Amino acid sequence: MRPVLQTKLSLPLLHSGKVRDIFDINDETMLIVATDRLSAFDVVFDQPIPKKGQILTSVANYWFDKTEHIIPNHLTKISLEEVLPKEEVAQLKGRAIVVKKLKPLPIEAVVRGYLIGSGWKEYLSSGSVCGIPLPPGINLAQKLESPLYTPSSKAPAGEHDANISFAETKQLLGESLAHKIKQKSLEIYNFAASHAIDRGIIIADTKFEFGLDTNDQLTLMDEVLTPDSSRFWPQAKYRAGTSPKSYDKQIIRDYLETLDWDKTPPAPMLPNDILIKTAKKYEEVQTLLCN
Repeated sequence: MRPVLQTKLSLPLLHSGKVRDIFDINDETMLIVATDRLSAFDVVFDQPIPKKGQILTSVANYWFDKTEHIIPNHLTKISLEEVLPKEEVAQLKGRAIVVKKLKPLPIEAVVRGYLIGSGWKEYLSSGSVCGIPLPPGINLAQKLESPLYTPSSKAPAGEHDANISFAETKQLLGESLAHKIKQKSLEIYNFAASHAIDRGIIIADTKFEFGLDTNDQLTLMDEVLTPDSSRFWPQAKYRAGTSPKSYDKQIIRDYLETLDWDKTPPAPMLPNDILIKTAKKYEEVQTLLCN
């Protein structure tokens, strides 16, 4: 099947994001299509990662099913055949889902189980992560005593999300909802981390998005615990004090860091071998997790 960079359907387009295209169905539902577009450092590239959309959809649906006992999600039982012509169904096989329309909440719920990435850089300079003080002497990629909930605000398209304090989330959402999101985020992460470790995968960190349904019930939405929204490490190769290789687009991020590129559009062209290696990482994590 050919890679999909853009989708054109008979349904009205509501939004085209970095990876997903969203189409309107009716007042209650919409169609989300996971393309093969690549986004790195919040910049969308012109080159696709083959099968990425199907893999992201498969992994997300797997976790939505596994976490239903913790929180409801946006999936419906409506098939593509019920909302699209046959030729469009064939084009979107494995990469599109019909979901409930929700009122999205203006934060990303980030959970960090290990000290890596921007959290590690902040810890080195201030001894804290997102303003949360940590004990001295923690190593790179070390497992934290307890996972940290470090929310961020959702930035407009083309801008970077910004870390915010829990106090700020209470101002944005109200105290009760802010606490519920924190509790559910940590609960989902702890469940998923335990589940994944049995399959040889460490979930170093992840982010969740939530919305409210028509009854104001908190609902998990967008994607969940995919290689795009999470940092997955092979347990067999994990060593605290070193930066583990990830089952995700870290290969691409590492390559981009070697370039003289200011992380603003236009994106540079990527070597084909980098794209192929990345595609294999996505496939590997899908096989380990979902089989």
